[in-house]
Amino acid sequence: MNNGLFTYLAALLLFGSNGIIAAAIALPSSDIVLLRTFLGALTLAAILFITKRHNLQAPSRPREAVALILSGAALGASWIFLFRAYQTIGVGVSSLLYYCGPIIVMALSPFIFGEKLTGGKIAGFIAVACGAFLVAAQDLGGNMPIAGIVCGIASAFCYALMVIASKGAPHIEGLENSALQVSAAFVTALVLTLVTQGAPSFFSPGIAASIDWRAVAMLGVVNTGVGCLLYFSAVARLPVQTVAVVGYLEPLSAVVFSAILLSEGITPVRLMGAALIIGGAVFCELAGKRASTKAGIAQAARA
Repeated sequence: MNNGLFTYLAALLLFGSNGIIAAAIALPSSDIVLLRTFLGALTLAAILFITKRHNLQAPSRPREAVALILSGAALGASWIFLFRAYQTIGVGVSSLLYYCGPIIVMALSPFIFGEKLTGGKIAGFIAVACGAFLVAAQDLGGNMPIAGIVCGIASAFCYALMVIASKGAPHIEGLENSALQVSAAFVTALVLTLVTQGAPSFFSPGIAASIDWRAVAMLGVVNTGVGCLLYFSAVARLPVQTVAVVGYLEPLSAVVFSAILLSEGITPVRLMGAALIIGGAVFCELAGKRASTKAGIAQAARA
């Protein structure tokens, strides 16, 4: 339990530093995501080939593999929007908007999965919505471009689509799941880059020479490849409630890192918004687990 928790915390802190590392890479957001997903997919595929090449589930479960490919495509799109938001409205605000994604999933769950929307979940959703408004709307009339806000919100919706699509693959788990999704994210980033800007800019010798390739390697191999490996190996060993609640350390760490390392301002209003987003999300998770526990007890009593 403790080893799994420390592994999970390490993964979350790696993910929380994504925006900090990306700030050191002088490339368009689509190019950063393209390099990140390529190196991450390459790392995960290599580990998968070495450790589990004879025990793969995807070939015998094509429908689930397709669901994960769709999920990975949404993941790639969400990262492109997120990294674009990093570059326009900052790491802290972008990360908080991105983590409205799980709340969007909760709001859609009654219509897609037939899950009951309890009063506690509704209260948590309202808190997150108010927090997102405080974080995002504070500077709409000043230095925060509306395009960046739109990208941050779009990344949250793509995140939600990724989660919903991944529900269609219950038997492909862990490293194989991660490798397939990140590979699909790479293909999506490649297609979007070719459609929107043509050849990636890092193919230009002049631009390539100015890139901090150490930051690129860190973001792709360590934060994406190793980070996903740590994340999925830890999740398998931790209680679901622990995963859900502790998971909100990622956007919180992103806000702290951006304030300390990038000198992004944290005003009292923005702090209040961050607290509402993280507190509301955690409250939603706890309310959902409480409702599931009561339903299980009631069903056992009827039996």
